[in-house]
Amino acid sequence: MSNSMSGLRAPRGISQFLCIVTLLLTCCGLFAQNKDKEHRIRNIVLVHGAWADGSGWKGVYNILVKDGYNVSIVQEPETSFKEDVAATKRVLALQDGPCILVAHSYGGAVITEAGTDPSVAGLVYIAAHMPDAGENEADDGKRFPSDLSKSGAIKKTPDGFTYLDPAQFREYFAADLSAEQAAFMARSQVLNLADNFKAVMTTAAWRSKPSWMLVAAADRTINPDLERWYATRASSHRVEVAGASHSVYVSHPKEVAALIEEAASHAR
Repeated sequence: MSNSMSGLRAPRGISQFLCIVTLLLTCCGLFAQNKDKEHRIRNIVLVHGAWADGSGWKGVYNILVKDGYNVSIVQEPETSFKEDVAATKRVLALQDGPCILVAHSYGGAVITEAGTDPSVAGLVYIAAHMPDAGENEADDGKRFPSDLSKSGAIKKTPDGFTYLDPAQFREYFAADLSAEQAAFMARSQVLNLADNFKAVMTTAAWRSKPSWMLVAAADRTINPDLERWYATRASSHRVEVAGASHSVYVSHPKEVAALIEEAASHAR
């Protein structure tokens, strides 16, 4: 009888031991997750590009805020590159700790210059330009010309500001958005001073800070090959969104937010 009972106790003891091990492993996993959350950067600053404004970040903003991030959106005037950099630094100065600085399109040049600010721990480029010191995005764009650059869709006002022809806005800038949404963006676009595209970088923040690049694979405003080239040169962490237009930050907010959160978890 005692032999029979001891035979029963052994499996039960093993079962209890396995339960304890499983519980410990689960606790360790939860501890590691909580530790990652504690160490992730909480502040996110979003910078829009040319011919757009900060409202395009709404979908990304909603996801990040729901996930516990403190999100700020820069509204650059686009009246001069210097003023756009100053507008970005003004928002950076309001952060209560380190931040991830994110930009779309022309905003990439802005954060390349402004990103040397001590509060910036990492840079995220969303279908954006990423010039080096001594370069400007207009010349960089010639490395891999875009469909937009070869079209006649870019117009200029008498006082030197550029805009996209509303009739061609969706075709080149927002092909994966609805006609109604693209029409609204076309009519609310912020005109960008032509000289801004020729602004020469005095510094390149990505040379000293980690960077991430999201390539919009169907981008017609910036050639996707240029986005890939930028990412390779900077040794950026790179992801691609198939079929995405230049307005990928509007059309694919989940993918964009996921890359920003990855940066927030890994930048130090």
